[in-house]
Amino acid sequence: MHQRKKLIPMGESIGIQLQLPFVYVAHDVLLPNGDWLKKGDLITEVNGKSINSVEKIKNSIVDNELSVLVAQKTGQQHTISLTKEQANNILPFLKDETDGIGTLTFIDPESKQYGALGHQIIDGVLNEPPEFTDGSIFLASIQQVKKSSPGNPGYKISVIENNSIRLGNVLSNDLYGIFGNWESDLEKSIRKPIEIMHEKDIRMGEAEILTAIEGSNVESFSINIIKFEDNYLQFEVTDKRLLEKTGGILQGMSGSPVIQNGLFVGAVTHMFVEQPSKGAAITVTEMLKKSPS
Repeated sequence: MHQRKKLIPMGESIGIQLQLPFVYVAHDVLLPNGDWLKKGDLITEVNGKSINSVEKIKNSIVDNELSVLVAQKTGQQHTISLTKEQANNILPFLKDETDGIGTLTFIDPESKQYGALGHQIIDGVLNEPPEFTDGSIFLASIQQVKKSSPGNPGYKISVIENNSIRLGNVLSNDLYGIFGNWESDLEKSIRKPIEIMHEKDIRMGEAEILTAIEGSNVESFSINIIKFEDNYLQFEVTDKRLLEKTGGILQGMSGSPVIQNGLFVGAVTHMFVEQPSKGAAITVTEMLKKSPS
């Protein structure tokens, strides 16, 4: 990486969709015969044919009785028999993708790659970073904010607009976030590229984060950097409006750019659950080490 690399700081809320190469059960389901489909079980075969998408299962529900092979988390397999009606009833509990909401961190105007989130996506059911065959990011709009309070993390309630076009693909889901190719028009970005701040230049004191808390409007909010070590910095939200509206940092703000003195410092990664006015961020120089380019 050359000395004076520039990135476009973003802050937009995004929806993330990762297409998985298998079908899993999202909730425990009690079947009519007393068997259970347990959360995290994989559906691997229907009527003797390998299955890797919910669509394929839907297409199999034409016969009166289905033979479904279930791979359990314990490593065991068992077969269950379902009528057409029973199979249709379990469809809402089956998933073949992982969805998430986060914040876009940067676009590299040279490589046309983006970085987002600042941390890895862990599937809530599988409790691990999911394998995925394809991934997409979309612009999301904040409909509502559930305020953070000590011990109760708040969150953004976001929706992907129906006519929302794909902004980019997802090439990797790594320790420091998701990365991929930006596919939208860079000219529409209202922010200009700014230089990365080298870690030795980071100072305690005033800085700002860019994030969206209403609609898709990205705004700047003041923070105070209070600690920096091992590529991570801690900060306190000092912006009165942000504290009033959100209580501090929310789930979904991960990836929000941190700027100091007009230079790109890093990306928000965590909130302190007991003190939501405090947050942590990773430096952008460290985040870039995990990008695919």
